[in-house]
Parts: sequence; C-alpha cells; structure tokens
Amino acid sequence: MKRSRKMCLAAVVSMAVWSTGAVAETLTVTAGGGAFQDTLREVYFEPFKKKFSVDLVEDQYSYELSKIKAMVDSKNVTWDVVNTDSNMVIIGCEQGLFEKLDYSQIGPKDDFIKFGAMDCGAGNVVSSTIFFYDKEKFTGETPKTLRDFFDLQKFPGKRGMWKRPYVNLEWALMADGVPKSEVYKVLATEEGLERAFKKLDTIKSEVIWWEAGAQPAQLVGAGEAVMSTGWNGRIDNAIKEGRTFQIVWDGHAIDLNYWSIVKGSPNKDLAMKFIQFASEPEVMKSHSIVASYGPSRKSVGALLDPAKADDIPTSSKNIDYGYAYDAEFWAEHGEELVQRFNNWLAQ
Repeated sequence: MKRSRKMCLAAVVSMAVWSTGAVAETLTVTAGGGAFQDTLREVYFEPFKKKFSVDLVEDQYSYELSKIKAMVDSKNVTWDVVNTDSNMVIIGCEQGLFEKLDYSQIGPKDDFIKFGAMDCGAGNVVSSTIFFYDKEKFTGETPKTLRDFFDLQKFPGKRGMWKRPYVNLEWALMADGVPKSEVYKVLATEEGLERAFKKLDTIKSEVIWWEAGAQPAQLVGAGEAVMSTGWNGRIDNAIKEGRTFQIVWDGHAIDLNYWSIVKGSPNKDLAMKFIQFASEPEVMKSHSIVASYGPSRKSVGALLDPAKADDIPTSSKNIDYGYAYDAEFWAEHGEELVQRFNNWLAQ
C-alpha cells in the first residue's frame, strides 16, 4: 500500500515538474529595436506568449551578421529567432549561420511572394527605403523626386542617409539619370561605381550619416536635417504619433525582412513554432494594419482593407514608383562595396 502511494506521489511530482518545464520554455527573439520592434511585440511576441504559454525574451541588434557569426563560431548561441534582412539571409545561409527552414510547418512556398520563402528565412514583411521631409518646415515647393534629394541648390540643407552603401549607390545612379530597370547592370561596372560615388560627392558635405532606424525621424523632427532616407514603416509610425512628415515614394527600394533561426539554437523546435505562428495570414494581416508594411504571403492581400493598402509599399498606388532591391547583387558584391564605401567616407 505504501509502495503504491509512493508511486502515485512520484507520478504527480513528475507531472508537475513536466508541466512547470513546459510553461518555463524560453525563446529569445532578436530584432532591430525602436518602433519596428514595438510593432513586432504587439503583433507577434505578446500573442505568441499568450497562445503557447512560453517566456519570450527580446534582444536588439543593428542587423550585424558578425554578431551571429561570433555566436555560431564559438558555439555559444544565445539567440533563437532573429529578424533578418535579405542580404543576411543569403550570406548567412551560405556561411551556415542559419538553420534551413521546414516549410511544411510554416506554409506553402507558392503562397509567398517572390523571394518570400528563402531556405533560411521566412518572409516577415515587405518594406521600403524611402525619403521624407517635414511638411511644416517647407513653405514653398517641396521635394518630389530622387533628383530633388540630391539637389542642394533647389533644396538646401542637411540630408540624413544610412551609413551603408545599400540603396545609396542605387539612388545616386537614379538621380543621375540611370533608369531603375538598368541600375544594377550599371552598378556592376567600374564606370557605374565611379558615377555613383561622383554623384554622392555632390551632397557628401551635407550628409548626416545615421546608423539606427530610429534616427531619421529624430533628425528631421529636430530640424537637424531637411530630409532623410528611412524605412517606410518607421516613418509611418512617426506620422501616426503626430509628426508632420511626408513620405516620398519616388525610387523607393522594395525589400523584405525575414524570420531566421540561428544555427545551433537550443530551442529550434520552439523557434519553428514561432515562425509558423508569425507566418499565419491573420497574424500577418495584423502587422499591415498596425504598421504600413506589406505582407510576404499572397493570400494576405485579399484580407486587407483597400484604404489601408494604399499606405504600404506594394500597393497599386506606390509599387510602380519603386524598384526591387537586389539582395543577390549585394550578396555577391557587398563585402567589396562596403569597404569601398567606408574608404570613401574616410576621404
């Protein structure tokens, strides 16, 4: 009888420990911070925690692949899921820094837009690099084109630009007259690179270089820059908070963000469960409502309010003004061009 009671007690204790362990599962998700991460928290992190009764720990980074490489190389992986950009997904996958994803757990690949379902990254959102200005600080003519962004005589004052070559080189060529359909063909040549840097030279003295996604709104809001490049969702959030910013869609660079799993994640199964949850059409729809990012799954488009769709990069109103950012070009040439860009900055 005593033996039976002991066995029953042991079983109860075992179930309690198992139950506690399940509740105590912890997932670390890392993204770019600021307003973007605020929306990720609202749309994905908190609902996931509630639905699956897990602890979700957040971290932030500036999309440096080097940090992930250091973790993987040292076999000290502390991040599970990372929000990545298209350059990182391609290069990181080639270098073995991310796990290959199982789309049978995520969703049909053919429901994702082009480049939306990568081996090591499931499309999170479609975003654009745009430029913008503060309407209250302009009394006459306002900037409308990339040419205006590079025209210091017509629109004098400081410009904010990301301290990386991505998009800056493409925009320099477009502002210099290269059609967007030919920009990567031209950029792949030495003559094209020289042309791009020569155009950047014309505004270099008036550029404030930003490094974090929250900085553009701060620069323009404080009047330190008359206009700045930035990411459309971040600037749209600032507009919703009362800023009198105007987004200019001319030449906007259309790109994707992804969810990736760091190679050697101690919580790979839970990480896959998170990506599956984040890729559900209704969840994606919520993100496009909360922030003006386009969904990476085709089926989500039909769920969106047409009025809201006008604010996203892939809407019929905006998409023709943009061009598709070529992550494969940057994966091939990025290391060389980053070095060349940094050398140019130092001159």
